[in-house]
Amino acid sequence: MKKWLSLFVAALFVLVLSACTATENAGEKPSTETEGGKEETGTETESAPTEKVLYLNNGNEPTSFDPSVGFDAVSWNSLNNLMEGLVRLSEDHLAEPATAEKVDVSDDGLTYTFTIKDDAKWSNGDPVLASDFVYGWLHMLNPETASPAAFLAYFIEGAEAYNDGSGTADAVAIKAVEEKVFEVKLNTPTEAFLNIVTNPSFFPVNEKVATANPTWFAEADSFVGNGPFKLAAWEHDVSLTFEKNENYWDADTVKLDKVEWAMIDDSNTEYQMYKTGDLDVSGVPAELADQLLNDPELKNEDQAGLYFYRFNTSMEPFTNKKIRQAFGLAVDQQEIVEFVTKNGEKPAEGFVPYGFIGPDGKEFRETAGKLVGFDAEKAKTLLAEGMKEEGYTELPAVTLTYSTSDSHKKIAEALQSKFKEVLGVDVALQNVEASVFGAEQKEFKYQLSRSSFLFDYADPVNALESFITGSSMNRTTWSNADFDKLISDIKNETDEAKRWAMLIEADALLMEEMPIFPLYYYNQVTLEKPSVSGIVRHPVGYLDLKWADKN
Repeated sequence: MKKWLSLFVAALFVLVLSACTATENAGEKPSTETEGGKEETGTETESAPTEKVLYLNNGNEPTSFDPSVGFDAVSWNSLNNLMEGLVRLSEDHLAEPATAEKVDVSDDGLTYTFTIKDDAKWSNGDPVLASDFVYGWLHMLNPETASPAAFLAYFIEGAEAYNDGSGTADAVAIKAVEEKVFEVKLNTPTEAFLNIVTNPSFFPVNEKVATANPTWFAEADSFVGNGPFKLAAWEHDVSLTFEKNENYWDADTVKLDKVEWAMIDDSNTEYQMYKTGDLDVSGVPAELADQLLNDPELKNEDQAGLYFYRFNTSMEPFTNKKIRQAFGLAVDQQEIVEFVTKNGEKPAEGFVPYGFIGPDGKEFRETAGKLVGFDAEKAKTLLAEGMKEEGYTELPAVTLTYSTSDSHKKIAEALQSKFKEVLGVDVALQNVEASVFGAEQKEFKYQLSRSSFLFDYADPVNALESFITGSSMNRTTWSNADFDKLISDIKNETDEAKRWAMLIEADALLMEEMPIFPLYYYNQVTLEKPSVSGIVRHPVGYLDLKWADKN
């Protein structure tokens, strides 16, 4: 017996990128009419329709338009508009029907069967087939592809073994049951499955095209997509041109005729182009953040990620929970965002950030509540209690390590000052080059060190599972059997309400044990012309222009 599952799943699921002098019609193709709507002969004419062209900056050349390889913002932001998966994040960040029109889920939650839309086509007119998803997903998992995204598919039966070389492609449990029917079998029920497969890494690949030309994704004249736009031109390291894809199944929704992408890797140049009308959207240069923060053209939107610090729970004095809590409570997150980062970020109140909506329609963070925050008196009390438990008459020396960067340095210095002010503790600072920092943090060489996390898919478990025992992401040495079991239960729970409650419990347990303390949640701050509307920046990951418009 099978049950039908609506694809409107809460996406809880991952960055783009003033011009007073730009005209309202900047970026539009001029009409052929003269002033007053008359030809020079005086004969009345109808106004020619203007072409809607949006001007954006991609920053850099995309890493790759092979969806299995381009696992970064400079690829995702553009690729997400050229291609589309089985489901797509809506304007409200919900996973909804896209190339697939429905999904059948087995009672045990292990088998998903997708029926692909009859009118789903590639930009060259080919029908999108189930075999195109099989081909694309196996390409991602193929060890020779070396896809940085392959780990996202490990919930599929046989996927990890094929990717690490211990299994075969035939053993990966995905198949084309019929020409338009695609089946996937999972190792365990995965409530986040539909959110995960909105990631561009799970886009299909036109098997016929890719078989004939393995580098189909490298040039505009060979690229074939199935998204709202098609790749019309690509001048490498200079620009990209998108045109509306007339073969897209939902082409009537797409309002833009073209998107012109520059590749300007300098925030000041980008901003100047925005001021002169050459760009419709711009980031905010760091040195102008203060004065532009209240600009009416500025948009400040959530991004699913956070900046935090890790304790090494195997190094004294952070073997003691109360001492960890004391350091965490001595941090004033509001001061950090107001006087140090100054970019409109939200101070962290728990590990999971904003941008995740539960089955009850409420924000995870609002339901979970404030779990951390500045409390000087409690911090002092906990430090004294922790020192007594450990028999310390003097606190062992503490060194805070950060990767070399002006912004990291400012935050580290602010923390150093606060630890001295609140706890009376002198903390030494150590900066390490980024190339060395990451490797040494993974080897547990640091006592207290900075870190960050950006979500790969829109579900809180993506971040929380980083702290299970033995995880490569758990760079704290912290191990907690109750937390491990909770994460395991979350991954196997199919009741959405129960699962959500367990996610909230896991966030609270992590903050209680405090192997880490959070500082602030990331955000996306951009300037956008008043003539532009409908650009969607999902909290997890990528830009969506399907609903964008320009007056």
